Amino acid sequence: MYNPTVARLTYRALLGRRRAAILFVLPALLLLIAAAVRTFNGADDQIAADVLGGFALATMVPLIGVIAGTGAIGPEIDDGSIVYLLAKPVKRPTIIFTKLIVAIAVTMVFSAVPTFLAGLILNGNGRQVAVAYTVAALVASIAYSALFLLLGTVSRHAVVIGLVYALLWEALFGSLIAGARTLSVQQWALAVAEKVSGEGLIASDVALPVATVLLAGVTVAATWYAGQKLRTLTLAGDE
Repeated sequence: MYNPTVARLTYRALLGRRRAAILFVLPALLLLIAAAVRTFNGADDQIAADVLGGFALATMVPLIGVIAGTGAIGPEIDDGSIVYLLAKPVKRPTIIFTKLIVAIAVTMVFSAVPTFLAGLILNGNGRQVAVAYTVAALVASIAYSALFLLLGTVSRHAVVIGLVYALLWEALFGSLIAGARTLSVQQWALAVAEKVSGEGLIASDVALPVATVLLAGVTVAATWYAGQKLRTLTLAGDE
């Protein structure tokens, strides 16, 4: 299910100069914010949770997921180079699964690692805040990568749609509107963070068992459907 050649090509596409520069911007901004907050407010558990929840998990992780998920396959479909990959004797689910693994790895590195470092800067991991949000970023990275990889497979406007979803649904509606929270990857990840840190500091509107099922279900369903759409794309190309 994992093809090293496909993985190498995908890493090269995602970590090219321009895309890599974009990937570094948000983590760098998070670390700067964390350093400034710590300087002016000192170590405070609640402030640390607010910064990591409000910026890292609600904004940075989905945006990096958009860049990595759509970038893993979208540009190849847009410029037609996907045809050369599909002509190789590699199964379509293998292509999707390999690209998903790469997208997850990139998203995790550029979101979970800076989240942990920011947590250490903010309060030295007091009350397990840094670890809790790092774990949340890790599980959210998996779901976001699958969702945005699917989006890159089915739409030529994947980046725009992904940005609208990340900025409006996850960062705005998913944080403010009660009904939208239940269908938010952010809230599912927060349920995991709440379990790690304990009650009182981090809260989610979704129970942990439900969040776990939804995270797994969305990831599996999006990956499967992306594979099906890639098969359809191959048939369209053959015709």
